[in-house]
Amino acid sequence: MTNKETGNTIRELGYFASLGISVALSIFIGLGVGLWLDKKFETTPVLMFVGLLLGIAAGFSNIVRAGKKGKKF
Repeated sequence: MTNKETGNTIRELGYFASLGISVALSIFIGLGVGLWLDKKFETTPVLMFVGLLLGIAAGFSNIVRAGKKGKKF
């Protein structure tokens, strides 16, 4: 394995290792925005659930994108 191939492999491993953090952040950001909007508009807990669902959708979107990127190998 050449140095260039090793560098590419390490870069890709780093990308996939950070995927869990990316999914968790998406969910927590959606939840946080939903909670903030609930306080602002006094709609508890409707917007919290909407934000949570949007965060989960964004997290799964990251997983699908990573899966497509992984198929290139």
